[in-house]
Amino acid sequence: SFYKDCPFPDPDYTGYIFCSDPAYIDLLADLGADVIELTGNHNNDVRALYKVDSVPFTLDLYRKYGMQWYAGGVNIADAKKPLLIENNGNKLAFIGCNSYGPYMAWATEDSSGAAPCEDFGWISDEVTRLRSQGYLPIVTFQYQEDYFVTAQSTAIRDFRRVADAGAVIVNGSQSHVAKAMEFWNHTFIDYGLGNLFFDQPEYYITYDGIIQKHFFYQGRHISTQLLTITLEETAKPRLMTPEERQKFLNDIFEASRLLKE
Repeated sequence: SFYKDCPFPDPDYTGYIFCSDPAYIDLLADLGADVIELTGNHNNDVRALYKVDSVPFTLDLYRKYGMQWYAGGVNIADAKKPLLIENNGNKLAFIGCNSYGPYMAWATEDSSGAAPCEDFGWISDEVTRLRSQGYLPIVTFQYQEDYFVTAQSTAIRDFRRVADAGAVIVNGSQSHVAKAMEFWNHTFIDYGLGNLFFDQPEYYITYDGIIQKHFFYQGRHISTQLLTITLEETAKPRLMTPEERQKFLNDIFEASRLLKE
């Protein structure tokens, strides 16, 4: 979350409490970000450390910059609402939840945070409802984290459940490591995208990640382009060289083949 009194980053800091200076929203603005996903497990760190609920301020900042959001909000009802967008005849529905926790990250009836996945029942039902109304549901999860390219058995179970409910894309946004992907029936599933603007210099496997570019046409998801990146100077992404990309994707596709076994 953005916090007006967020301290300047300390390179020697070894803790896991995070916030962002409001000025850093210029990064998202410069990228042309229109939709922000809020499933993260650190969204209420400011409240935990400084006893200040920074989520309303963060949402106001997004609103000021013309950005929309989903999977988080000022209470649980707000967090569970899908974001509905119609563009060039395509009806898109963004929805997501946090299964990992911790408890302080989850929204409640009277406090802000991420939408809890609970038993995945509510989000599966909502995906089915949205699909019946002609929307293309795009589902993202803050799932349990690990540092393996392969997909966890529980993630396979839960991601496929939402795919079977009618999602066209299911992504794991939690992963610091790019993970296996698959086509499950007619759904594209990526179990983890890897880091984008996040530094973990002690783990080389976290340097590489994927940016997805999806194409929709006449109410269908018709293609996905994988842009492969690696981090330099701590947290600055650049496109991989052809050699880096080949090695990276070979590892991803090998892990993906295991899903068929």
